[in-house]
Amino acid sequence: MPDSSARTVPWFSRPADRSWTCAPAPAEVRDFHAALPGYAPTPLTEVPAIAAELGVGRVFVKDESSRLGLPAFKALGAFWAVRRVLAERAANGRAPSGPLTFVTATDGNHGRALARAARLAGGRAHVFVPEGVHPLAVAAIAGEGAEVTEVAGPYDGAVRRAAEAAAAPGAVLVQDTAWPGYERIPGWIVEGYSTLFTEIDAQLTAAGTGLPDLVAVPVGVGSLAQAAVTHYRSRVTDRAPALLSVEPEAAPCVLDSLLGGEPVSVTTGETIMAGLNCGTPSGLAWPFLRDGLDAAIVVTDAESARAAGDLAALGVSCGPCGAAALAGVRAALTGDGAALRRTALGLGPASALVLLGTEGADANPAPVAGHPDI
Repeated sequence: MPDSSARTVPWFSRPADRSWTCAPAPAEVRDFHAALPGYAPTPLTEVPAIAAELGVGRVFVKDESSRLGLPAFKALGAFWAVRRVLAERAANGRAPSGPLTFVTATDGNHGRALARAARLAGGRAHVFVPEGVHPLAVAAIAGEGAEVTEVAGPYDGAVRRAAEAAAAPGAVLVQDTAWPGYERIPGWIVEGYSTLFTEIDAQLTAAGTGLPDLVAVPVGVGSLAQAAVTHYRSRVTDRAPALLSVEPEAAPCVLDSLLGGEPVSVTTGETIMAGLNCGTPSGLAWPFLRDGLDAAIVVTDAESARAAGDLAALGVSCGPCGAAALAGVRAALTGDGAALRRTALGLGPASALVLLGTEGADANPAPVAGHPDI
């Protein structure tokens, strides 16, 4: 069993947030996805060995290694956002005379998903990629027909370059982070992620479990965590789940923001969790994270790599970002201070946990325990 006592675990908790509420995502999002060719709910895989290790009742992994033909959950947001952009332009009489160019910055998965959505909609994509993204992930984006521009420096710099490029005629920025004045399209992307949680509801019911006691969410800028908060805090229930965000040690922007009580930017470092290597929380997500998360934790590359290898041995494909959910739960529930963290999360021996395995091993290739170097 991994021993979190080997390091001081960066941790934030505020369990009272479970009483905060918000409006739900639009119901038509799931219907849109369900009508897409090749749609099927991704698996919710139970892993009893992990439950026994952690001393809880049941553990499930939402396996996003194959979502609409792509190796990550990001297709849900990108496809919905492209649909909304085109529908709004048509309704306003602004349908483009030629192919529209969809522009974004990405650590890998969002850019590939947007490139696929743009191609299927008859448009083009221009994707800006920061340093640290695996060459195979960059090649996969280009393989979708996108123009790819590699940017020296971190993710935040690539976002700035994409925003500048999107000012050109016939271009639109479809970015999965928000800032003042740019919130509507990131909001559509977050709405798209709601399908993932609707699927989990049905799958847990089929497994004989109601709402989970905890959902662990890997976090970059926080858009998926915003979708999780929206889903679980928009319903009336006497047993709302605890929501735990998990970030890499190299990019703890949400944890640092929660600890400080306001959004902050951090200087990011290198990490195998490339899709989570973001230095600034989304401005749109921040109020949801501040008021709706129960806890936040930071994990190391070694912990994520070990988790990916262990999940692979159990038949679940997770890249380092997806495996961060397991690494985060392990860090929270084992080692020094674990009893206090369990109490803060409201977990006991019968608790049910859901880990969001946000990407497959092929999404952002990286060496992980039990796998050969690439």
